[in-house]
Amino acid sequence: MTMKWMEQELQSLAGEALERKLRDSAPVSGRPGYILRDGQELLNLSSNDYLGLAQHPAIIEAMRTALLTEGAGSGASRLVTGNRTPYRELEDALADWQQCGAALVAANGYMANTGVISALVGRGDVVFSDRLNHASIVDGVALSRAEHARYRHNDMEHLRHLLHKHRGARRKLIVTDTIFSMDGDQALLHELVQLKGQHGAMLMVDEAHSGGIYGGNGEGLCHSLGIHSDIDIHMGTFSKAFGLYGAYVCGSETLVRWLVNRARPFIYSTALPPSILAGISQSLEIVRSESDRRRLLLAASRKFRTMLRDGGFQTSDGDSPIVPVIVGDNAAALRFSAELQEAGIAAVAIRPPTVPEGTARIRFSLSAVHTERELEQAASCIRSIGLKLGVLPL
Repeated sequence: MTMKWMEQELQSLAGEALERKLRDSAPVSGRPGYILRDGQELLNLSSNDYLGLAQHPAIIEAMRTALLTEGAGSGASRLVTGNRTPYRELEDALADWQQCGAALVAANGYMANTGVISALVGRGDVVFSDRLNHASIVDGVALSRAEHARYRHNDMEHLRHLLHKHRGARRKLIVTDTIFSMDGDQALLHELVQLKGQHGAMLMVDEAHSGGIYGGNGEGLCHSLGIHSDIDIHMGTFSKAFGLYGAYVCGSETLVRWLVNRARPFIYSTALPPSILAGISQSLEIVRSESDRRRLLLAASRKFRTMLRDGGFQTSDGDSPIVPVIVGDNAAALRFSAELQEAGIAAVAIRPPTVPEGTARIRFSLSAVHTERELEQAASCIRSIGLKLGVLPL
């Protein structure tokens, strides 16, 4: 079979400034918040390492110790022989942290979302999903074969209409990000809880970009708003604020028992290595105890937004560490990113299909390790480049 069509399609993507390419990077020893790329040390404003834990020495030491005692890999899926003791210990700690009946660890957020959604619904069911939800949610609905009713972003009247339209569905599942990954704004969680109750639906939230950041002990946005007990399925990741890899699902004991029996990515995947579990457990202790990291991050996020607005940019409201600057044109977003790298800042251009057509952007992502001076200098540089490229009016 000829593969020439691939080259043609790739050329088309390149012509629309949509081709993606891998680029090597590495951490910079002794400089948290920086990466090394193309031989240059860059202020890293693209990482999801929100609390600056990816290089934490206590986490690294916990992983090293586990490697020496438990070995490199788990050897099998958890339902075969891969269910090591560290899984039980971590899941007990997660259930306690989230104040729920039980927890289940998954390989990553993508597999958690696709596994949970396809385990809960199928043909004859309907999933109601915000149009800006993460791709893993969209793919989970597709794999489930349930009908996908997408409501306009944070439009509760549209969701209400769709729930009424599909009132005869066998099962109804509402699913949403809590913090939307490309815009940094919050879901209307109080309203979603009300609609869930009125229409007999299940409610699932993805706290990937809010877990570790919000709540008294970093439990997430639902705890911060006092509605965690109203959430049926609570999913989050360890790959962002926790600085590691993996994901969790929390809920009732019945939910977790069901997922163990029906979530295909869980059943048919080799278990995470014990060293990863050890690192997660150590990171969870830090997340629960070191509230100053959250305070510094949220304060920096608010201030950075203010600095960009004072410089003439329009940014989303709130205090999440995700701060997008909309450029619009794909090629212009790539030029903006390249100019930022020349100036010593790593900030990636985000283009369709990750975001809607005409909304290409630079997605700035902050960390608790960024200093006020670093962010002030970055904001000034961003404004200068915006003026140079015509993104801002002179």
